[in-house]
Amino acid sequence: MRYAAHFLTVHDLMRFAREERGILCQGRGSAANSVVCFCLGVTKVDPMLVDLLFERFVSTERDEPPDIDVDFEHERREEVTQYLYAKYGRHRCALTATVTTYRAKGAIREVAKVFGLSDDVIQRLNGMNWGWNDTGVTPDRLRQNGVDPDHIALTQVMQVVSVLMGLPRHLGQHVGGFVITRDRLDTIVPIMNAAMAERTTIEWDKDDIDALAILKVDVLALGMLSCIRSAFELMHIHYGTDLTLATVPSEDPRTYAMIQRADTIGVFQIESRAQMSMLPRLKPAKFYDLIIDVAIVRPGPIQGGMVHPYLKRRLGLEPVSYRRTADSLAEEPPADGDHRD
Repeated sequence: MRYAAHFLTVHDLMRFAREERGILCQGRGSAANSVVCFCLGVTKVDPMLVDLLFERFVSTERDEPPDIDVDFEHERREEVTQYLYAKYGRHRCALTATVTTYRAKGAIREVAKVFGLSDDVIQRLNGMNWGWNDTGVTPDRLRQNGVDPDHIALTQVMQVVSVLMGLPRHLGQHVGGFVITRDRLDTIVPIMNAAMAERTTIEWDKDDIDALAILKVDVLALGMLSCIRSAFELMHIHYGTDLTLATVPSEDPRTYAMIQRADTIGVFQIESRAQMSMLPRLKPAKFYDLIIDVAIVRPGPIQGGMVHPYLKRRLGLEPVSYRRTADSLAEEPPADGDHRD
């Protein structure tokens, strides 16, 4: 029931943006490229072109309903926000909170000032860049950085920091997560006024409202959609060509030649340093290559050692092999002289 309400709300927002205001928008998330969303207009990407499975929309293996976020032109997202408030009212519609927690550097900075440590000691401690963990800094590492680990104040600082890390520091405002309720918000969740006038923010974050099954719709802004809008207008003015997200010519060789040169500054999702390092080696020549590129240049595949083996096999420098499971072995006929029980 909650997911049906979520889907209908997303559909209504996109209808308002496209039909009433001419705002570019696009759905994304675990379900956005499914055939169901394509048929209902949530996305303009035809899933048949990239052989996406229907199970991406409804899967028994997922512990949660499919997720659909919507990106709008960043310069016009406010129009959609106002539509939400006008339709549901502040008494039933509000922004979700975000809970900022203490991490190592912030905790050290604040605790060390309380204990009177000097700025240069604080900078040395934070310069160790020990990230988000609960173990702290070893005495040997402190000595290597010119800090006495047996100093009383420093010992107390590290003890307090280890307790603070992970605890809430302050409430923030979600960039675009709106909760919508059937009854009044103030009878369900604690609320507060947002920094902007005529805005309401609840005091719970997304994990809290997920646990309580409260409807949340993500109304996000994407700068690249604003760039695409400008490009469409320039093409109309100078070339008399009218394009939409669904009619942009695909698989243009000149575009892929540009991408293979890593000439992608300002190109959404493939403009980072890691992407620009990968593109000349991967040499994308079709849309599915870009899907692979965006999927593989991520912390998980990189740390798992998947990148270099993939590139070598793509270039034919290593043979391609597939893991043989017990089921696949059972289906194969026995070789000559091979007798299986």
